[in-house]
Amino acid sequence: MAQCVQSVQEFIQDSFVPLVAALCSEEAERLTRRNNLGFSELVKPFCRLTSEVHMRDPNNQLHVIKNLKIAVNNIITHSPQPGGIRKLLNDVVSVSQPAEGLVTNVITAGDYDLNISDRSVKASVPWYNNWKDTLMELNTSTFYSATTPWFEAYRESFLQSMPASDHEFLNHYVACMLVVSSGEPEPVEQFLKLSQEQHRIQHSSEYAYPKWFIPNTLKYYVLLHDVSAGEEQRADSVYEEMKQRYGTQGCYLLKINSRGSNRGADEQIPDPWSQYLQKNSIQNQESYDDGPYTVISNKNADHLISDGLDNDIQVDGLSNNFKAHPLQLDHLSDTSSSFDGTDYIKTTSLHESKKTSSGTPHGACLTLTDHDRIRQFIQEFTFRGLLPHIEKTIRQLNDQLISRKGLSRSLFSATKKWFSGSKVPEKSINELKNTSGLLYPPEAPELQIRKMADLCFLVQHYELAYSCYHTAKKDFLNDQAMLYAAGALEMAAVSAFLQPGAPRPYPAHYMDTAIQTYRDICKNMVLAERCVLLSAEILKSQSKYSDAAALLIRLTSEDSDLRSALLLEQAAHCFINMKSPMVRKFAFHMILAGHRYSKAGQKKHALRCYCQAMQVYKGKGWSLAEDHINFTIGRQSFTLRQLDNAVSAFRHILINDSKQPAAQQGTFLREYLYVYKNVTQLSPDGPLPQLPLPYINNSATRVFFGHDRRPAEGEKQAATHISLDQEYDFESSHQWKELEEQVVAVVNKGIIPSNFQPTQYCLNSYSDNSKFPLAVVEEPVTVEVAFRNPLKVPLLLTDLSLLWKFQPKDFSAKHNGATKELACGNDMIGAEVIAEFLINSEETKMARLKLFPHQTGELHILGVVYNLGTIQGTMMIDGIDPSIGLQAGKFVYNGMSVRGRQDLEIQGPRLNNTKEEKTSIKYGPDRRLDPIITEEMPLLEVFFINFPTGLLCGEIRKAYVEFVNVSKCPLTALKVVSKHPEFFTFGGNTAVLTPLSPSASENCSAYKTVVTDSTSVCTALMSSASSVNFGLGAGSQPEVIHVPLPDSVLLPGASIQLPMWLHGPDEEGVHEINFLFYYESIKKHSKMCHRVLRHTAVICTSRSLNVQATVCRSNALEDEGKGDNMLVFVDVENINTSEAGVKEFHIVQVSSNSKHWKLQKAVNRSEDKDYKLASRERGKLCFKAVRCKNSGENYTFADVVFGNEQIISSASPCADFFFRSLSSELKRTHAQSNMFQGAAKQSFDEAVRLIQKCSEVDLNIVVLWKAYVVEDNKQLILEGQHHVVLHTVGKEAFSFPQKQGFKKILRNSDWEDLEQESPEMVLLKFFRPENTSLPTRPTPEQLSNLIKTSLHYPESFNHSFHQKSLCLVPVTLLLSNCSEADVDVIIDLRHKTTSPEALEIHGSFTWLGQTQYKLQLKSQEVYNLQLKACFVRTGVYNLGTHRVFAKLADQATLFETSQQNSMPALIIINNI
Repeated sequence: MAQCVQSVQEFIQDSFVPLVAALCSEEAERLTRRNNLGFSELVKPFCRLTSEVHMRDPNNQLHVIKNLKIAVNNIITHSPQPGGIRKLLNDVVSVSQPAEGLVTNVITAGDYDLNISDRSVKASVPWYNNWKDTLMELNTSTFYSATTPWFEAYRESFLQSMPASDHEFLNHYVACMLVVSSGEPEPVEQFLKLSQEQHRIQHSSEYAYPKWFIPNTLKYYVLLHDVSAGEEQRADSVYEEMKQRYGTQGCYLLKINSRGSNRGADEQIPDPWSQYLQKNSIQNQESYDDGPYTVISNKNADHLISDGLDNDIQVDGLSNNFKAHPLQLDHLSDTSSSFDGTDYIKTTSLHESKKTSSGTPHGACLTLTDHDRIRQFIQEFTFRGLLPHIEKTIRQLNDQLISRKGLSRSLFSATKKWFSGSKVPEKSINELKNTSGLLYPPEAPELQIRKMADLCFLVQHYELAYSCYHTAKKDFLNDQAMLYAAGALEMAAVSAFLQPGAPRPYPAHYMDTAIQTYRDICKNMVLAERCVLLSAEILKSQSKYSDAAALLIRLTSEDSDLRSALLLEQAAHCFINMKSPMVRKFAFHMILAGHRYSKAGQKKHALRCYCQAMQVYKGKGWSLAEDHINFTIGRQSFTLRQLDNAVSAFRHILINDSKQPAAQQGTFLREYLYVYKNVTQLSPDGPLPQLPLPYINNSATRVFFGHDRRPAEGEKQAATHISLDQEYDFESSHQWKELEEQVVAVVNKGIIPSNFQPTQYCLNSYSDNSKFPLAVVEEPVTVEVAFRNPLKVPLLLTDLSLLWKFQPKDFSAKHNGATKELACGNDMIGAEVIAEFLINSEETKMARLKLFPHQTGELHILGVVYNLGTIQGTMMIDGIDPSIGLQAGKFVYNGMSVRGRQDLEIQGPRLNNTKEEKTSIKYGPDRRLDPIITEEMPLLEVFFINFPTGLLCGEIRKAYVEFVNVSKCPLTALKVVSKHPEFFTFGGNTAVLTPLSPSASENCSAYKTVVTDSTSVCTALMSSASSVNFGLGAGSQPEVIHVPLPDSVLLPGASIQLPMWLHGPDEEGVHEINFLFYYESIKKHSKMCHRVLRHTAVICTSRSLNVQATVCRSNALEDEGKGDNMLVFVDVENINTSEAGVKEFHIVQVSSNSKHWKLQKAVNRSEDKDYKLASRERGKLCFKAVRCKNSGENYTFADVVFGNEQIISSASPCADFFFRSLSSELKRTHAQSNMFQGAAKQSFDEAVRLIQKCSEVDLNIVVLWKAYVVEDNKQLILEGQHHVVLHTVGKEAFSFPQKQGFKKILRNSDWEDLEQESPEMVLLKFFRPENTSLPTRPTPEQLSNLIKTSLHYPESFNHSFHQKSLCLVPVTLLLSNCSEADVDVIIDLRHKTTSPEALEIHGSFTWLGQTQYKLQLKSQEVYNLQLKACFVRTGVYNLGTHRVFAKLADQATLFETSQQNSMPALIIINNI
C-alpha cells in the first residue's frame, strides 16, 4: 500500500473514538453562527486532548490514555442512505488529487522510472538483485512519501459515514451535550426541554436512529455565554443554579465571542477550522461523524444552516424532528428538498465550495482566549464527565461478567435464557450460515460483554478489550450468530495488534474469517470493506505486502467500481513496496485500477493510473499493451480537456510500429484526427502543429534543380541529362565530375579554379552536400520527399506543398549580395500544391513538390504542410488508385482532416577527419535544402536525330544533333567532352568539304568520295592533312571537342542542327558513352560560371571484321639506294556471325597515314577488283610501303582503292576517326608503359634509344569497308573503317586490343571462340607486370635492324672453265645505315658454312681480296662495297656467307653483334 500520513496505531485509534451527541437550542446555535460555525464545528479542532488522561480499570489498576480524541456530532435521526454515502465518497475521492506543479516522486526500479507521488527521489539501482535495499531505504527515508491522499480521505470518510449497527457499539453515542444560551429568557427551562427531547429520541420507538450506548446516557449541560453581547452576571447566576441542579461534574459555562465582529478585522487570528471544514465541503459542505455536519432544523424552517452559507440566513425556533440525514439522495426529497422541515443544501461545484470555504472567515468573533476556553471546556467535559461515566459503565459491565464466570455452565445457560427473554427461535446450522444469524435483545449478556469490550477499546484498554472480544466471539460462534461473531473476530484481531508490548502475534486468520463471514454469509460489503482496510494497514506495517495485496484484491467486485479501483491501486503499491519489487504486477494492477476509476467516473484518477503504468510498459516491446494504455490516456485526457496530452498519447499510438489490425488502427487514427481538430480550433491562428503521419525518411530526401526532361518525339531523342527517376551511381557520378573538371581545365588553360564547384543537379544522401547548392531563377526546384505509411489503413494527404523561407539578395551588386528587405510572398517563390496524395497501407511513396523562384536570394526549405485525413471505408479496402479523378469532398473520410506540418531535418555525414572528430560524435552540415538562387543563366537542350542504338564494330553512321537555347539569354563556348572521343565527331575544319547527306537512304555515304581512274588501281593516291585541322594539335585535349556553332553563339530561342558522325566501338557488346555538353553565358556571373548538360548514349555493337597487320623490311634497295621500303601484310577476317543480317563485307579501300611512311601499291593485287568476305572468310593483302618525303607535322595519306570510288581518307569523317583513334591508342600505350616505370627506374640512355628507333615504324593502316545488310526484305549498305597502328617491325598489330597471354598461343578465331564460351578466363594472367624490369641492353632483334645489307649480283653467270679454271664474279654489297647516328661496321668474309646440308646443296666458293673491312657509315648513309667471288666448278652457290658486325660509333663493343641475312643469296655458275 501507499505510504500514509498517520501510523497504523494512530489511524485505528482515530477511526474508533467515543461519540458525543450535541443538542443545541436555537439561541445557542445563533451565537455560534456568528462565527460561521455550528456548535459541533466550533469544538471540532479542540476535540483531541493534549495531555494524558488516567482512569482505573475494573481491577482498580491505573490506566493511561494517550492522545484521546472524542467526536461531537449533531443528532441526526435518520440513518444515512447508501446512495448518499456513495455520492459523498465519490466526491471525496474526486476532490483529492495529486498536487499540481510539484515534482512527482521518482522511484527507479532497475529499468523503470516510476513517477508516483509528490516528491522527487531518484534511486539508480541495477536490475533486481541490488535494488531491493535501495527501495527499502527509500521506504524508510523521510524524503520518501509515495502517498495517496485520496485513498486516505476516502477511508476516513468511509469509516465516519458507516451507519451504526446493532451488533456492535463503536458507533453508538456515549453521552449527549445539551447547549443553551445564557441570553435566553429561561435557560433552565430550555435545558429541561432539550433533556426531554433527548430522552424521547433515545427511548421512543419512533426513532430507530441514532444508536445509544447504554440506556442511561450521560447528559452534560453547557451554558453558552456571548461575552460581547450578554450579561455576565446573569450567566454566572444561571450557571450557579445549574451546578446546584446538575452538579459541578455535569455542567459547564462556556464563554465565547469575546470580540465583536465589527472591530479588529485587520487582526490575524488562526483559523483551525478550515482544515476540517474544507475537506468536508465536498458536496453538502457538511461534516459527518467527526462533527462535520451541522443540522439546525425547525418545523417552520426551510434551510439547513451549514458552513459556507451566508450570514444573513436566519433560523427561528427550535425543532426536535431530527429525521433528515445530509447524505440523503435528491430523489428522496420532496419538491422543496425538505425532510420534515430540514433542507439539504448542496453546492454544485467543487471550485465554488472551495471558494466559499476559503473565502468565508471562521471564528471571526473568537479570540485566542476563546480558543483556550473551548479547549478547556473539552478537557473538563472529558475529565469530569465522559471518562468517569465510561469508567463507571465498564465496572458495571465487568461485574456482570464476573458474576457470569462464577456460575456453572448449565446454570449460566439457564440464566442466559432467563435474561434473554424473547429470543428468536433457533435455526438450523445451514440456515444460520446463510443468514446473519441470531438477533440478540439489547439486554442480552453476550451484548453486554461486547458492549464492555467496545468501551474498553474506545479508551485504549486493548488487553481487557481483547479478552472480552475473545469471550464474546466464542459465545457468538456457539450460537451461530455469524454477524456478531464476525464483529467480535474483527475487533479481537485489532485489539491483539494494538496491545502494548505485542504479547501475542496479530491473528490475521481472525480477520480473514471475519471478512469471509461479512461478505459471503452476511452479504454486508461495507463491514467487509472496513475489515480489509484495517487488516491491510496492519499487514503493511508488518511488511507483509504480499498478504496485504491479496487481501485488497479479494474484495474487488462488480458492486462498487470506486472501492475496487482504490483497493487495486493500493494492491499495486503493495507490489512495488515488496522486498523484491514486482514492477510488472504494479503496472498491471494500476491498469485495472485505472479501468475501475474510469467506470466510477473518476477520470483524473483513471488518467493518473494509466500514466503511472505506462512508465513500466513503454519501450519494452509490449506494443499492444502500449497502444491500449495510450489510447485510454488519450481518451481520458480529451474528456478532461487536456488536449495536448491527448494529442501526445494518440501520437504515440500512430508513430510506433503498430501490430494492431487495420480496423483498430483506423479507429486510432480517427480518434487522433478528432482530438487534433479540437486542439487546432482552440488556437486557429497559432502555429501549425507537427503531424506524426506519415513517416518521412529525411535522409532519402532528394532535391532536383531544373526542368523535367522532355520525352522523345519521333526520331528526335532528347538528351538523357539527369532526372529523379535515375538511381544514384557512385562510379557514374565520379565520371561526370572528372569530365566536368577536364573541360573546365581546358577552358581555364589547364588550371581548375579554386572556387570550382562541380555541378550537381540532383542532391541526395550520397552527394556532397557540404556547400550551398546553386539554383537558377525562374527554374523550378523539385524536392522529392519519401513518405511511408506505417499503418494498415491508407492515408490521404490534401493540399500538400512545401514550407519555405526566402531571403532576397542581389548577387549582381558590387558588394556581392546586398540584402533586400522585402516581404516573402508568392511573387518571390511560387509553390506547387498537390491536391490529393494517397498513400496506401504500409506503402512507401515519393511526393515531388516544386518551388518556382522568381527572385535571386537564399532559399531555405523547411518542411511540408498538408491536411492529414483518411478515405472512406470501401476505398480503404479496395485500395483505390489516387490517379482516379475523385472529388476531394467525396474522397475525405467524413471531412475529418487536420492541417499540420512536418519539418525536413537532414543530418549531415559524420565527421571523421581530425582526432577530435574521431573520438567524438560530430556531424557536418547538409545544405541540400538551402539553395542559393542565382541570376538568370542560359539553358541548353540537345536533341539527337536518327541516332542509332545498334552498330557494327567500326561502322560509320551519320546522325544530326539539334542544339536549342530555351532560356532568355544567349549561350557561348559550347563544348562537348567524353571519355570516348573516338566514338563521334562533328567534323574537322575540312567538314565543309563533305557533302551534306540527304535524308536517310540506303545508298548515301557518310564519306567524301571521288570516282577513280581505271589506271590508278595499282598505285596509291596521295593526300595530306594536319591533326590541327581535326582539333588534335599539340597540347590539346582530344576528349574536349569544340562544337562548331555559327559565330560561336546560340541566341535565346534559337536552334541549330549539326551533323554528327558516329564510329562503332571496336569491341562488341553494350557500350555506355557519356557526353557532357559545356556552355557559358555571355555575361559573367559571380556565383555560376558555366552550366553542363549530360547525355548517356547506349550503343550495342556487333562483330564485323578483324584486321591484323605486320610490317617487315624489304631487302631490295631501289632508286639507286636512295630510299627505304617495307612490306605490309594485312589479314582481314570476317568474324560476323550474320546475327545482324550481314550478308558479306567488301574491302573497298586500304589507306595509310603516317608522317614518314606511305603505301605505294598493292603487291598481290588480284585481277578481280573487289574483295568480298563472307562469314568466317579471311583475306590476305600485301602492300609495298616506302618512306615519304619529310612533310613536317603533316600526315601523309595514301589510299589504295579496290573499287571505283576513292574515299578521301584525309577528310572528315575518315580522318577525324583516324586521329581520335590514334590519340586513344597513344594514350593507352603511354598508360601501359607507365605501369612498368617506377620512381626509382631510369630511362634508357641515348644509345639504346637510337638502336630501338631503328626497329620502330610509324605507320597506320585504315581498312575501309562496306557491308551489305538485309533488313525487312530491304538491302542496306553500311560503311565502316578499322584502324591498325603499326609500331614495330615484325610485330603483329590488331584492329582491337588483344587479351594478354593468349594471343601468342591461340589463333585469333580460336581465341574468339574461347572468349565466347568461357568469358571468365580473361581473368587469367601469365605474367606479373609489377615484376617486369626494363632491359639494360637492346635485344638482338633490335640490333639486327641497325644495318640493312643487300647483295647485288647476277642471278646466273656463264664461264668457260676449259679456257680458265677460275671463275671470278663481281658482287656488290650494299650497306644502309638505318639509324640516326654514325655506325661502325665490320664485314668479315672468312665465314665458312659448317652445316653439311649447306655444303651438299650449295657447294663452296672463296672471296678474293680483303677478308675483313672496317667502315663507318653516317646517318642514313648507303655504302657500296665491291667484292669478288671465286668459283672452281659449276653449281648453285649461296653468297650469303659474310658476317656483318655493327655498333654505334661512340660506344664500346658491348652492343656489337652479327647481322643476319633475311634469305640466302643464290647464284648459278654455268659452264659454256
